[in-house]
Amino acid sequence: MSPTELPPTGQQPTESQTAEPPAAAAPGAPVPARSHRSPTSVSLAWLVAWREIRAQLRSRAFIVSSVLFVVLIAAGIFAATIFGDGFGGDGEPAAPTAVAVGPGVSGIEGLKADPEAFELLAAASEAEALEFVSSGEAAAALLALPEAGPDGLPILLVAQSSAPDDVIAALTYRPTVSLIDPAPASRELVGYLGSLIFGVLFIWAAMLFGQTIAQNTVIEKQTRIVEILLAAVPARALMAGKVIGHSLLALGETALMAGTALVCLNLVGNTTILGLMTAPLLWYVLFFAIGFVFLASLFAGAAALVSRLEDVGTAIMPLTLLIMVPYVLCIALNQDATAMKVLSYIPIASTIAMPVRLMQDDAAWWEALIALALLIATAFGAIAIGARLYSNSLLQTDRKVKLLTALRSNND
Repeated sequence: MSPTELPPTGQQPTESQTAEPPAAAAPGAPVPARSHRSPTSVSLAWLVAWREIRAQLRSRAFIVSSVLFVVLIAAGIFAATIFGDGFGGDGEPAAPTAVAVGPGVSGIEGLKADPEAFELLAAASEAEALEFVSSGEAAAALLALPEAGPDGLPILLVAQSSAPDDVIAALTYRPTVSLIDPAPASRELVGYLGSLIFGVLFIWAAMLFGQTIAQNTVIEKQTRIVEILLAAVPARALMAGKVIGHSLLALGETALMAGTALVCLNLVGNTTILGLMTAPLLWYVLFFAIGFVFLASLFAGAAALVSRLEDVGTAIMPLTLLIMVPYVLCIALNQDATAMKVLSYIPIASTIAMPVRLMQDDAAWWEALIALALLIATAFGAIAIGARLYSNSLLQTDRKVKLLTALRSNND
């Protein structure tokens, strides 16, 4: 009987405790496999990732900043809609929007139900409907597309320079929009706003979570906790866990911001901006997911080179420039089609430039796939460099490690 099977003090052993031990297995019989298994690097990485996620979700500063950013996005969209409609007018009711309706158009019940807001002009032919728009008698023309939809014909909306939002919002079907003479200012505004929106989202998320990775890495070195962690978790698994955890957090934050913008645009009925933003925002989230893994790996590797929090800023300065420069270039060059096309294929810069080109309808989906493939290939290289720097510098807690020394070391 083993010590763990001893009965409590003052009691006699039971029959089961005094029974003879089982007979030994016959020679050649298979030995039962042990139930205990050593954790794999993958499971350890996920364990570290979950630790990083829980630490952030328990941070009051993280929660407050996330809620505040969501509120600011929602408030900005609602304020732009309210003040964009105009206040302080003369109180006169607005004239109804004239809409030319071509033959065979369906799904306009919303327009018919509100005669005070819409004046429908029946056109005997598509040419006549377009003439109403060209002459300025109608703000838009509705034409039937040849492909049949589930309950009728889909709609083509033709306007002179900009599509009227109120007409689009009142239609049963979301129309395909065609502009006869797109206003140059509209394209310039779309390019500038796209660069600003995607750039701010990218800088905010990349800097916030990238600096968190760097600071956590240096704190673990400075307090020598890393020596305890490395006794249980390999260096590469530890870094992978940090990158995975913060990448999931950053992706979740980015998806939350993008979703908030789309929901608010839908609530205010701004279908024009919603149509422009939906696909580019989804592409942006995909580009950001890969781009942040690229950056997070380098943030972890660069931070491992130093052992004091005071040196973190200097260590990650090149990465800060890598984040800021694409934003500045996209803001400055968003009207230069050639420059934006080049930037949309350069890793990291493509995270901002390609969604902007998609917003301007200046890039096809296959171009976005090529840019994404280039970003993925470059991310693998960044992960390899970051892992080497991290594993070769993490235990150097008494001094700053030079970049070339860490790259040449073979401690991993």
